[in-house]
Amino acid sequence: MVREKNPTNFMNGVPELLLLGMLADGSEMYGYELAREVRDRTGGALSMSEGVIYPTLHTLELDRLVGTRRREVNGRPRIYYRLTARGKRRLAAATHDWSRVARAIKLILGDSADVIKPV
Repeated sequence: MVREKNPTNFMNGVPELLLLGMLADGSEMYGYELAREVRDRTGGALSMSEGVIYPTLHTLELDRLVGTRRREVNGRPRIYYRLTARGKRRLAAATHDWSRVARAIKLILGDSADVIKPV
């Protein structure tokens, strides 16, 4: 019997998905800029601390999902990240997986998901 990925661990892929998604338009961004964009684009609903963003970026680089370029800005080195071809493929697969999860959750919560207020 083949088991699918453990669904309780599906949140583990969120930082990777968000970072790859931020770079999908072909732009280069540095770590703090990526964190700010995640926060801004989600209206503050999601944020990534340095303790999450930099280890995730390093893993993405090791897996060759992002490429890097070091540039000096105001006398300080800054590492800019860009999506690689491998990263584009990973983003497409992760987007498909997350869309499937979102649809499944919507099936359970129905339209009430739009009106449920946090307690």
